[in-house]
Amino acid sequence: MYARPWKSCLLGNLIHRKVRKCKSLHRCLTSGVEDATVEAVFSNNRTLTLTSGKYARFANGSVVAQMGDTAVMVTTVAKQKPTSGGFVPLVVDYRQKSAAAGRIPMNFLRRELGPSEKEILSARLIDRSVRPLFSQDFRYETQIVCNLLAVDNANLPDICAVNAASAALSVSDIPWNGPIGAVRVGLCDNEIIINPTRRELQASSLDLVVTATKQNLVVMLEGRGDVVLLNDVQKAIKQGTREAQHVINSIEKLAKTHGRPKRVLEALPEVPEEVFQALRMASEIRLREIFRDTTHDKISRDVAVTAVRTEVLEKVRGDFPDTEGYLIEGAFNKYCREVFRELIFERDLRCDGRGMDDLRNISCRIDLHRPLHGSALFQRGQTQVFCTVALDSQESALKLDTISALDSGARAKNFFLHYEFPPYATGEVGRIGPIGRREMGHGALAEKGLMPTLPSDFPFTVRLTSEVLESNGSSSMASVCAGSLALMDAGVPVSAPAAGVAIGLVTKCEDTKHLEDYRLLTDILGIEDYMGDMDMKIAGTRKGLTAIQADIKIPGLPLKVVMEALQKATDAKGKILDIMKLTISEYRRVKKDSWPVSDKITVEPHQKAKLIGPGGVNLRRIYLETGAQLTAESETIFTLFAPSVAAMDEAREFIEELLKADKVPDLEFGGIYTAKIVDVKDIGVMVTLYPSMPPALLHNSQLDQRKIAHPSVLGLEVGQEIQVKYFGRDPVSGFMRLSRKVLQGPSTTVRNLDKGGEQNGVA
Repeated sequence: MYARPWKSCLLGNLIHRKVRKCKSLHRCLTSGVEDATVEAVFSNNRTLTLTSGKYARFANGSVVAQMGDTAVMVTTVAKQKPTSGGFVPLVVDYRQKSAAAGRIPMNFLRRELGPSEKEILSARLIDRSVRPLFSQDFRYETQIVCNLLAVDNANLPDICAVNAASAALSVSDIPWNGPIGAVRVGLCDNEIIINPTRRELQASSLDLVVTATKQNLVVMLEGRGDVVLLNDVQKAIKQGTREAQHVINSIEKLAKTHGRPKRVLEALPEVPEEVFQALRMASEIRLREIFRDTTHDKISRDVAVTAVRTEVLEKVRGDFPDTEGYLIEGAFNKYCREVFRELIFERDLRCDGRGMDDLRNISCRIDLHRPLHGSALFQRGQTQVFCTVALDSQESALKLDTISALDSGARAKNFFLHYEFPPYATGEVGRIGPIGRREMGHGALAEKGLMPTLPSDFPFTVRLTSEVLESNGSSSMASVCAGSLALMDAGVPVSAPAAGVAIGLVTKCEDTKHLEDYRLLTDILGIEDYMGDMDMKIAGTRKGLTAIQADIKIPGLPLKVVMEALQKATDAKGKILDIMKLTISEYRRVKKDSWPVSDKITVEPHQKAKLIGPGGVNLRRIYLETGAQLTAESETIFTLFAPSVAAMDEAREFIEELLKADKVPDLEFGGIYTAKIVDVKDIGVMVTLYPSMPPALLHNSQLDQRKIAHPSVLGLEVGQEIQVKYFGRDPVSGFMRLSRKVLQGPSTTVRNLDKGGEQNGVA
């Protein structure tokens, strides 16, 4: 049979339309794209390999980055039509796969579920690295998906993911002002290491991710340090920026030979010049008055600006009814930002009257509620953070998932900080539910800032909660300050107090490569963060740095500006620590009644089963009746944790009462004792040497010098007493080693532990 011509025609047209609808698919089918691979070789001869055109060819861009045996595939897809939002619609998803490490997820469904903390933090790292290089006019919904293909024991996947995302955007048709390059910088024995292995990173005092673009411009910083000196941090940033150029050059080579032509951006509609001039004339004087009025606080300033916006927009919309309302509102917001920034350059003063390097008023309080192990309230301007410390047993440590444990080299965390940002902190109404990405990122940063100050051998698990009660800028750094105060109030032996501060930036420039002018702002307000070009957060002790995070909103900053910002942050950090010292200068040494206690107890091997009870029933009874937790450390040593001294005493009494009938007589090695048969089994008899003793097995091989198959051939019965010789306990099982056959001979002295005497007899 032959197909009808008109049906063939329709079928062909349908297929053609489907293929043309997906431009990426059409290019793949018609151009015959082949795999392309480039390598970036760093100064220490470690290599990053980037491969494009191998996987996921329906995506706008797809690149696999490999370092060692760790491989990450990153895809990027953007819609063909723009959205109407007022921001860059970029989403980054980073997914860890247990299969990449040769493991199976240990949840009920045995598959990957929702994103973990590590996945969210890695996605934020990639987002903050690539977002600044998107044009402000970019309005195409874009998704970057990072998929772990393989993970080895040496190389971390997040750096591969950042570089693969940069390469995927560069080879795609998505307009982007990249590429960027990212490296991890370590510091071991005062020697900088580029992209250290997991083992090197565990010994490193610095873990810093540096993202840079061409001409050594810094795009993003993220890291932690074990109280690293400022000079070492600056040196690491400079070295990391130089090393990132190797990645950038390789990506440029890949994009030049195998990249797709960039699509042309649709120009965003703009308000006519006469409309903008009307906006400016109606609002300039009033906005300048608001931003010069130093009596305003966050709420009153926002109310005043909102009143001007409402009145001006209503007037301009009435005068120009043909202009879209959202365009007029966008133009007003843009002009408001320009006025705010211009006033900073004109007056060298900020909207609240402070100079560039001035801190807001700071107050500190500790020991706010008696039942709490530790508490602190830190107020900086209109940012208020309440921190509490809870000390618990080692069993309460946070267990890590497979990939996170592989990354960190630890199976559990005995210190963690939980950050909460309720809607009332900004005077708003909102939903309180699962933690968001922002809260998780802020909490992780504050945790990094405090972690190096805690002792490694602290016997408790520490949970620090940070609740933001008021927010007007830099609540994460306020969490570091309040958290350090709360830890000292809880008696945690920190090595030194820690503090944090945020540095902002306002620039004048045609492009970031040639800054005409700039101002660095110490201890920024919320409006300065929103209107500014950078939010650099620095935390540390008086001696050095413990955490850093730089969110840069323009496409890169010169190293000179970054170095100056680090110096200003260090100076401000010292001033904050001076203020905190007036409240508490070191950790509390006088114990509180509410503090938990911990101790170790030793139990004989044969008493272990009695102490634990069937199915752990006695451990549960101890916990339910006293609140104390008993954890086995070895065969004979247990750790007893109690929430208070009174609970500890009660738990000790419970344990002594439980074991007091089990006082073990001192058995002499080689001694001969009277044993009572309590059970007869096929393999031997069960005997006891004293009333409370758990029955011990006397094997058939030790009953008689002759070989026997069953104890009944010797006439042994339950209740009968026999003499045995004691040879100590088995070093592995802890069971008694007894023998009867070695006594078959001359008369010997027998010890009867039931009657406490000695008698002569023959075994």
